Amino acid sequence: MKIALAETEADIARCYPVMVELRPHLKAAEFTARVRKQQATGFYLAYLEDAGEVRAVSGFRYLETLAWGKILYVDDLVADPAQRSRGYGGQLFDWLVAQAKQNNCDELHLDSGVQRFGAHRFYLARRMDINCHHFALKLK
Repeated sequence: MKIALAETEADIARCYPVMVELRPHLKAAEFTARVRKQQATGFYLAYLEDAGEVRAVSGFRYLETLAWGKILYVDDLVADPAQRSRGYGGQLFDWLVAQAKQNNCDELHLDSGVQRFGAHRFYLARRMDINCHHFALKLK
C-alpha cells in the first residue's frame, strides 16, 4: 500500500473513478484538465493505492487565514465504496494530518455536506470539532 500525490496525467485519471463517488457531476473527459487547472493554484490530489488499485482519494490545499492561521484545507476525501470499512479513508486522513504537521499548519479544516452522516461520524471519531456553518450563494 502507498499514498502518493497524483502528479502525472495518468495518476490523475486513475483517481477519477473514486472521486466521482463524491463528486458525481464531474465528467471523466474533463477531470484531468480541471485538476491541472487547480494544481496551478496550489491544489494537491493524493491517492491511496493498494494491490495496484486506487482505493481512496483526497484533494487539498494549504491556506493562510486571519481566522485560523496556516491550515491544510481538505476539499475532497473519499474512499471507494466497494472498499469501505477497510481503513483506507482513515489511513488517508491520518496522512493528511501528518502533512499538515510537517508543513507547520495550525489546523486541518474541511467542509462536509449536511446529509453525509457517515462522514460526520468518521470525522468526529477522529476528534474533529464542528465549529462553524458554511454558507453558499449560487450565482449561476
